Amino acid sequence: MGQKGSIYVARHVEELPPSGIRAFFDLVLGMKDVISLGVGEPDFTTPWNIREHAIYSLEQGLTSYTSNKGTPELRKDIVKFLAWRRGLVYDWDTEMLITVGASEGMDLAFRAILNPGEKVLVHEPCFVAYAPLVKLAGGEPVPLVTTEADGFKVTPRKLEAAYVKGTKALLLNYPCNPTGVSYTRAELLDIAAFARKRDLLVISDEIYDELTYDFEHTPLATLPGMKERVIYLNGFSKAYAMTGFRLGWVSGPAEILAAMTKIHQYTIMCAPITSQMAAREAIRNGMKDVQVMKREYNRRRNFIVSSLNELGLDCHMPQGAFYAFPSIRRLGMSSIDFAKDLLDKEKVALVPGNAFGSQCADHVRISYASSYDNLREAVARIGKYLEARRKQGLRGHIGA
Repeated sequence: MGQKGSIYVARHVEELPPSGIRAFFDLVLGMKDVISLGVGEPDFTTPWNIREHAIYSLEQGLTSYTSNKGTPELRKDIVKFLAWRRGLVYDWDTEMLITVGASEGMDLAFRAILNPGEKVLVHEPCFVAYAPLVKLAGGEPVPLVTTEADGFKVTPRKLEAAYVKGTKALLLNYPCNPTGVSYTRAELLDIAAFARKRDLLVISDEIYDELTYDFEHTPLATLPGMKERVIYLNGFSKAYAMTGFRLGWVSGPAEILAAMTKIHQYTIMCAPITSQMAAREAIRNGMKDVQVMKREYNRRRNFIVSSLNELGLDCHMPQGAFYAFPSIRRLGMSSIDFAKDLLDKEKVALVPGNAFGSQCADHVRISYASSYDNLREAVARIGKYLEARRKQGLRGHIGA
């Protein structure tokens, strides 16, 4: 039961591939002396004041369910924060939903808006969950392919080329996992114009917004005519180093939020109260720690990108998040073969690019959410691996 071809497993679930990230990292389990630059998780511990509020809430006996939408206090805090930080104005009661991570918010969004067979433009490379979530909601993901040549950017030209009849929504993630690409306000205005022209909803995953390095992050919903068509996803996992708290939020048009809340009521019921108590402290008093972590990520970004390019692995400069996405094209290897060989020979773990899109087989994702010392050692090991290939005269070695 549960094996391929089982009569007990729904076909649309059986046909989904396993996560390309998790599948590879099953190989890492049990290996010694591995430097892991794979899973996209901050290496910082959640700041103490946030943890303390979680502990204190337990000591107070706050262990009950909350409102399905999340506590009124947290929703009001987030609304105040968004108005102050981003110039976004939402109603705390009808346009705000607290979710179990931004991932649940994404799932709810697709299930709330998609009728069977309706299409969603999903840019590639992209986070591994997006296309499967569209399929699980009964929709059809339509690849919107971006390439290294165009900086992995979604553009009006690419949008028009990918658009097909029956498309209801566009999925946009910025800063992007895995490429680190983000968008200036001018670039977003072009994307917004396309969405209005084609009357599309936009699911905008901005979970890495605070980790934007080269310019100020612009929420898509702040642009003219966009608030009424944007489902805005964010959360606490990345910027506040709160992955284990599993807490996110969704803001958007009241009728869509009501539909999402309906599904949330029947599935999750509510996000954990302990996490919500911690999140209140994060949203009110966490920005100082966020800025400290951001400065360190930026230092690592500059180091890892310059080092990879010096080694001959072409790597564009990511504008946000904490990922580098170098090309291994010169090596003449697939990303899976490269990742497995590097892990076997030098004990460095990274994610094969094909996990993020079929056209990414000549790239790998490196997370620099790891200590500076780990990154330095990883670079040394990658350099050693490439030098060994050169000495062995293997096809496609760097320097050929």
